[in-house]
Amino acid sequence: MSDTAQVQPLRVGLVGHSFMGRIHAQAWQTAPRFFELSRRPQLTTVCGRDAERANQFAEAFGIGRVETDWRALVNSPEIDVVDICVPGDLHAPIAIAALEAGKHVLCEKPLANTIAEAEAMAAAARTARSAGVRSMVGYSYRGTPAIAYARQLVNEGRLGTIRHIRAHYLQDGIVDENFPLVWRLQQEKAGSGALGDIGSHLIDMAAFVTGQSLTSISALTETFVKHRPLPDSVDGLAATAGEGMGAVTVDDAAVFSGRTNAGALATFEATRFATGRKNAMRLEINGSGGSVSFDFENLNELWFHDHTLPAAEAGFRRIHVTESEHPFLDAWWPPGHGLGYEHAFTHQAVVFARAIGSGADPSPSFEDGLYVQRVLSAVQASASDGARLTPISSVAD
Repeated sequence: MSDTAQVQPLRVGLVGHSFMGRIHAQAWQTAPRFFELSRRPQLTTVCGRDAERANQFAEAFGIGRVETDWRALVNSPEIDVVDICVPGDLHAPIAIAALEAGKHVLCEKPLANTIAEAEAMAAAARTARSAGVRSMVGYSYRGTPAIAYARQLVNEGRLGTIRHIRAHYLQDGIVDENFPLVWRLQQEKAGSGALGDIGSHLIDMAAFVTGQSLTSISALTETFVKHRPLPDSVDGLAATAGEGMGAVTVDDAAVFSGRTNAGALATFEATRFATGRKNAMRLEINGSGGSVSFDFENLNELWFHDHTLPAAEAGFRRIHVTESEHPFLDAWWPPGHGLGYEHAFTHQAVVFARAIGSGADPSPSFEDGLYVQRVLSAVQASASDGARLTPISSVAD
């Protein structure tokens, strides 16, 4: 901006101060330092039920105001954006109240715990949109430059007709059977397990890159460890076990396959039991004219195969996605100086702030979140319907 004095503030209130809260706080504070924005984000308020921890968070991030009731934040005239980083069972009431109060809303994924909640949130977003109020769901991996560039290659027709979508997300964070029963393992708070926590990213990412949506699926889920120690204390993703045991009411792993509205075949796997895998989120798209392959554990690389080349010189080649021409990279470091996990959240904040500043509808929208929610529910329904599974022994020669 030629005259920074003319930049309007965008006052952000953050609901939640655990793992996601920290990442979002850093993103809001980093975005205006590297990107040109017509509305300059200012993280002014944090809200959390534990006043002591909320105050510690506020001190760490230089936030001037602390609330312990999200309603006070939502109804404050000093807040422009409500950023929701709490368990899924709270998404709908906070988001709907914030939209009705005229606040822009960024809501962590998955959008809700049920289709009914997601539909209500999408309806509230549509109503608010007519009054200039914007909303966005936090599928942050869209802000990974290599993923955004893969979408660009598909849009340019470099892959031809898409025939296969292959995606999996592998973690091993809860392999230890003594890992405590945190909220992510409770259906009433999280909605689902690996399916919603990490599988939702795969569903959104596949739709984002290909522009296609699933129309039918077949699925299996499994809960490998059905009872865990009750937690003694929880801080973000860190937790310690206390006394007593409780039931795990979500899936530990999900595998599903389906067909898209353009006829492509798609396969997905999400698990938190892949020993040795920490954050192996992978996507491969195969088309008639080429393929792309991405692995988040090498997040600055995209592998591209141009099938129009002669066979003697064809094959996958590495694209180091760090050039200024690549998505988001013109604001960062010289080529070859890679980005990290946190940068995708900064890009998410930039996309949302720019949409608010220009009066545009940001993406991913609450409608995009509703689509993912429908797929999640379809996976759960398919996995619970044992009659749809054909026993191998019953197949005749």
